[in-house]
Amino acid sequence: MPEGDTVWNTARVVERALTGEVLTGSDFRVPRLATTDLTGWTVAESASRGKHLLLRLTRDGEKPLTLHSHLRMDGAWRTYAPGERWSGRPAHLIRVVLRTARSVAVGYHLHDLTLVPTEQEEQLVGHLGPDLLGADWDPGEATRRIAAHPDVTIADALLDQRNLAGVGNLYKAETLFLRGLWPWTRVADVPDLTATVELAQRLVASNRGRWTQTTTGSLRRGETNYVYGRRAQPCRRCGTPVRKVERDPTRARAEVEDRITYWCPRCQPEPAA
Repeated sequence: MPEGDTVWNTARVVERALTGEVLTGSDFRVPRLATTDLTGWTVAESASRGKHLLLRLTRDGEKPLTLHSHLRMDGAWRTYAPGERWSGRPAHLIRVVLRTARSVAVGYHLHDLTLVPTEQEEQLVGHLGPDLLGADWDPGEATRRIAAHPDVTIADALLDQRNLAGVGNLYKAETLFLRGLWPWTRVADVPDLTATVELAQRLVASNRGRWTQTTTGSLRRGETNYVYGRRAQPCRRCGTPVRKVERDPTRARAEVEDRITYWCPRCQPEPAA
């Protein structure tokens, strides 16, 4: 599942390949944009907002446009040189191809692919909370939004992009482990909500600019995380086997995978009744 740092890194890759370039062709493979042709438009900016990628386009005499895509769990953008083999994903997962004289950007399995006037961007991302990697980051506002729903579990609160934009399952699990919080603790019972929010932001920001995500400080394979992805392996602190649970097995498969939780039952004990 892409986290905020992954989307930020993706935006930088697309930025290096396309920004300042005039599109020489476009190929949309989604029904609502199938006839759209962006030839002649210039890529002005590649930006991220939480898990959303915003590609801003300009052309003389036209209102600026934004190509919006949501990566969700399995979306990705890859860039190639003209003539280079596209090796990112199977061809049937391609949703859009953008060409310039010096590069090709291919969007695989993108969700909510939408083209809107840039002035209407807020209709797509305006509901999001402060972006952990954005200029608008405000821990106080993120804390306020989370605290407004005291009966929600802290795990769900961190994943709710309306509270703060950019936390996925990895940073949720690692933040809660480092704070010693049982994932299903009510927001109202979290001892220091601001500290939890600030830690989540520091963890995400610490991996900005690289693809290997670590919360332990080690980049060595198998040593990057405390609990995430380590079901039944010994806790790095106490040796208790790490547990994994799916939030609600009655949900659709994609939603179940979107709520997988890892935790150490000893380091993150359930609060006493």
